[in-house]
Amino acid sequence: MLTAEQIMAAHKANIESMFGMTHKAFESIEKLVELNLQATKAALAETANHAQAFMGAKDAQEFMALQAGMVQPLAEKTAAYSRHLYDIASAAGADLGKTIEGQASDAQKKLMGLVDNASKNAPAGTESSVAVMKSAVAAANNAFESMQKAVKQASEMAESNFNTVTTSAVNASRNATATAKKR
Repeated sequence: MLTAEQIMAAHKANIESMFGMTHKAFESIEKLVELNLQATKAALAETANHAQAFMGAKDAQEFMALQAGMVQPLAEKTAAYSRHLYDIASAAGADLGKTIEGQASDAQKKLMGLVDNASKNAPAGTESSVAVMKSAVAAANNAFESMQKAVKQASEMAESNFNTVTTSAVNASRNATATAKKR
């Protein structure tokens, strides 16, 4: 049987956890806003510089060379922006995951404590029911752990794929720029 103190402690822990997650979410939003402001400022400055350079082009060949020269840096900056965006999202997800794992671990311990307490106080003849309950709790814990491992593996695979795609995109833009400059 849960006491009033245990219920209040659980509510307090849940509220603290909720505020902690909210704080982490706002930190991530602040990072995203900062990243977007920096990217916008840089894009505006570069656009102004490129516009002036285009206006000063003496012929079509110089104009084409200027245009080709923009492709590679743009691809690299886009890749860097995407990397920063991915890092912010990954960090936020990792923080949230740690919080959830901690709460799940605490809940599992409390549940096992309740099951153990119930089994000690169970009337004679209910041993098989208690064993089934313990088995079900253990199976749920194992399923949760398997799910956590699968999510971690999927995240690692997604990061690896992201890195591969980013590298490929930057290399393709370098090749395109080199080809355009040769013309």
